[in-house]
This record gives sequence, structure tokens and C-alpha cells, in this order.
Amino acid sequence: MENSKQVIYLDNNATTPIDKRVLDAMMPFLTNEFANANSTHQFGVHAYEAVKAARVQVAELIGAEAHEIVFTSGSTEAINIAIKGVAENYQPKGKHIVTLKTEHSAVLDTCQYLESKGYEVTYLPVKPDGLIDLSELKIVLRDDTILVVIMFANNETGVLQPVKEIAELVHSVGALFMSDSTQIVGKAPVNVDNLGIDLLCMSGHKLYAPKGVGALYVRQRMNRVKLSAFVHGGGHEKGLRSGTLNVPGIVALGAACALAEREMTKNAESILALRNYLETELLKIEGTSVNGNTSARLANTTNILFRGADSDAVIMGLSNPENDLPLIAVSNGSACTSASIEPSHVLTAMGLDDTAAFSSIRFSFGKFNTKKEIDLVIDAVKHVVSSLRAMVT
Repeated sequence: MENSKQVIYLDNNATTPIDKRVLDAMMPFLTNEFANANSTHQFGVHAYEAVKAARVQVAELIGAEAHEIVFTSGSTEAINIAIKGVAENYQPKGKHIVTLKTEHSAVLDTCQYLESKGYEVTYLPVKPDGLIDLSELKIVLRDDTILVVIMFANNETGVLQPVKEIAELVHSVGALFMSDSTQIVGKAPVNVDNLGIDLLCMSGHKLYAPKGVGALYVRQRMNRVKLSAFVHGGGHEKGLRSGTLNVPGIVALGAACALAEREMTKNAESILALRNYLETELLKIEGTSVNGNTSARLANTTNILFRGADSDAVIMGLSNPENDLPLIAVSNGSACTSASIEPSHVLTAMGLDDTAAFSSIRFSFGKFNTKKEIDLVIDAVKHVVSSLRAMVT
């Protein structure tokens, strides 16, 4: 973004900037300490020890054990390893999988792939506020259900599912519970034991580490999960994902997790105040409303419907280098489906029609945002929405 204009970034659910402290932690492994973590010489051993330390840092953030952490390139890969691995290993029990219609495309596409291989997948609806109906989940669970995959915090609305209650229902039929926790890890407390999560994925670039690194938690205590190798060739990462380890990325992820554990509460408080301030002011605009449950929600996310204002036009208006406004980055849905011309599947699953879905904007905050920025965003959004509505009246 080479421009002299001020940039205000409110798309942190798509990706976060790298924390300078995280960058400092990984830099030695991009320069002088470049050895392969599987080499047996002194330099390789040092890299291996750095990976080992990072594994502990990641595990501690989610209440896991270090040997339960598998490093990946991100959540999409982790989701594939987990869902396909369970499908292959638990066939004797059955071939039935349950998920939500509002899941990330990585989950939905993987489930559709398994359907082509003879698995049966139940895609549960959500209520208008985005929350699951636990009674409907209870009805669809069966003796041959092997896996239930439900996102902890929705990437578009921030809505938080009742994962502990879900896990209890899932375990009552002897199935495994996986939670895509990409959006919540590092933003709010997550403890896999207290919540009953068997498999969990996370991505570094959602918590101020770089892109290209993530982790999969695979329960190895109390209901040990068995997965198949996803990538063969060397037996790295418990034999699940062979390949030379991304040492700089792994060190960065560990550092980001350690920072999140220390600073999460303070960050969440300041971010919540900014989110609530923006939301209160923008809801003063006529024809606006919040999409999704407003209490069971991430502190950093609001998804607002601006009736009569196309979201693409709003995004372009807010990031137009030709006008007098700062460059403001917001979103109209998941970055992973931004190439699609379809309305948000999350919002339509919640009952919004196409027009409303195409008129909704996600604002996702990060720890580097300031109130001064939010004041500018409020003025800019009011100006852009008003201008767009004037053009169609």
C-alpha cells in the first residue's frame, strides 16, 4: 500500500500485521541461524530446540501438552489433516460427519470432498443470530457419527458457539469434536480440556505472526485421537506432515502465542471499547443493524448491514486514493472467498436475503487500532454510505 495517505486497517480477521516483537524473535532464524531442525549437528540441534520451545508456547496458550501440537502451514491445512484423518481412521465406527452451514470454506469444501468418497455429511442450519440450535444437533447425532466440526468464533460475524455444550453432546455418542478456533485463539481464553475439544486448528497470521504457519492440536490424553499421515516422506510432525520445518515461522508463532497469553485480557478490553464505540455511532445511521448475536461474540468483530449501500461500493469508497478520506480497509466477508460473486454463505444461512448480504460490512479490530482512527472511520463511513444512497434515490 504505497500511498502517502493515512491507512486505517480494520480487517484483522483476514490477517493481522506482524508484531515487531514477533518479527524480532524470528529474524535470527531467517538470517544466521538457518539450519534444518532435523540436522544432527550443533546448528541443527539449536534450531530443533527453538521449535521445541515454540511447541510449548503454543500448547500453553490453549491448555494442551506440547506433544499434542502439530505445526502446519495454517488452519486450512490443519482442517484437511484433521477431517480426512478422522474419516480414514474411524470408518469401523461409521462414515457420518456433522458440521454447520456457516463454517469456513476449508471445512465445507473438505466435507463435500468426503461426500464424493461415500461419507454422509449433515450440514446443520443456524438460528437467525448465527448460533446453533443444540436440540437440532442432538437429533442428528447417531451411533455411526464419527466427527462433529463446529467453528468456535465465526470469522464473518464473530458469533461464539457454545462449544462446551456441543462437545458434551458429541461425546455422548462416542464421536470426536473438532473446533476451527482460528479466529478466537489469542483473542479470548481457550482451554481444550475444559471445553472438551479433541481437535483444534489455528493460524499464525490471525494473532500477529506471519502467514504460512499454523498448528493443529490433536488430543493424545483422555480419548486419544488417531489420524492418518497427510503428507508422506520423512515422518516429521508425528508422522502426520512430513517436510522440512518452517523454523522461522514456528518460532514466530510461539512468540505470538506467548505474547497473547500475557496481553490477551488487556488487548480485549481496549479493542472491545473501540468496537462498541464504532458500532454505537454507525447504528445511528438510518437503515443499519448488526448481523448476528451481539452478546455471544468476539470482542473485535462487528458485521453491520447498511441497507441501500452495496458493500463492494462501500469498500471501494473507503479505500479510494482519489478522495480526501484516509485509506480504510474493511471487508464484506471471508478473505478466502472474496473472489466469489456469491453472497456470503454465512449471512444467507442466518436468513439474510442476497441484497442484505451484499450490503453488509465486517469491521474487525486489532490491538494496534486507536480511538483517533475510529473517529475518522465513523465520519468516512457516514459520508460514503450517504453518498451511495443518494446515487440510487
